[in-house]
Amino acid sequence: MTPLCGTIGRVPGQLMLLDTASLYFRAYFGVPESVKAPDGTPVNAVRGLVDFIARLVADHRPDALVACWDDDWRPRFRVDAIPSYKAHRVAEFVAGEAPDEEEVPDTLSPQVPVIAEVLAAFGIARVGSPGFEADDVIGTLTTAATTPVDIVTGDRDLFQLVDDARGVRVLYPVKGVGVVDTIDDAAVLARYGVPAASYADFATLRGDTSDGLPGVKGIGEKTAAQLVNEFGDLAGVRRAAEDPASSLTPSRRRNLLAAADYLDVAPGVVNVVRDVAVPGDLSAALPRTPRDPERLAALAERWGLGGSVQRLLAVLADDR
Repeated sequence: MTPLCGTIGRVPGQLMLLDTASLYFRAYFGVPESVKAPDGTPVNAVRGLVDFIARLVADHRPDALVACWDDDWRPRFRVDAIPSYKAHRVAEFVAGEAPDEEEVPDTLSPQVPVIAEVLAAFGIARVGSPGFEADDVIGTLTTAATTPVDIVTGDRDLFQLVDDARGVRVLYPVKGVGVVDTIDDAAVLARYGVPAASYADFATLRGDTSDGLPGVKGIGEKTAAQLVNEFGDLAGVRRAAEDPASSLTPSRRRNLLAAADYLDVAPGVVNVVRDVAVPGDLSAALPRTPRDPERLAALAERWGLGGSVQRLLAVLADDR
């Protein structure tokens, strides 16, 4: 797979990148489904996400904000490399397998287009890239950023982007988004025993059942961290496995050699892509007033979002 080159226009000050699906899933499960539009349609994910954004802006005061989007939640290049990638999330029907359709709750799917409309009416940038996940958009925008970046996600894979020297950190929600863990280099090291720059190699060895990544037999978190620290990186670990004189135990050497096919392709799945196509003229500056106030008012009335919309409008207008 040859990634597409992408660029982004300059953004002022602190940039906040939202892993949007991660947040609206959290909103959906955190806000009661009894929260409904006037016609009885559940809007818990919509209202929850708008409230999440208001809380994040109020607490962290970013100068620019991008809602990063999954244009493809299960990209072909990752599935071709590891067919089990997110396979358990694919809905299967009696008549056969659906074509890579993510299994999401019936009452969440209809809310996603509403979320997109509300973001557009506010003037909050929403960015995806064909054939890529939001993780890859976040990786690209983070790499291109010339200012500090806060990445808001419940996905540990993005810990690989943490970089104290560049001011890149992850805000990892632990209770709604009102309580977040700030993940910097020290936090990654304390949690996993490896620096953030080594997180992807560590995750490749360990695997991740939630993403359908098998990892290497017999290698859990502690062993993965030990191997990465001892041999420097994944390539160093593999060289040690091929060297009978290395300090690896015979069983670990056997397991690593047996996993060669997996280790050949897994880095291309685990590592986020950092140069996908994104709009070169992207205006990510945080809007102080809505781009389309009439449309926003209509959406608020149609879907019963009044309180949430007003809270976000008030936060955006506050230029402290």
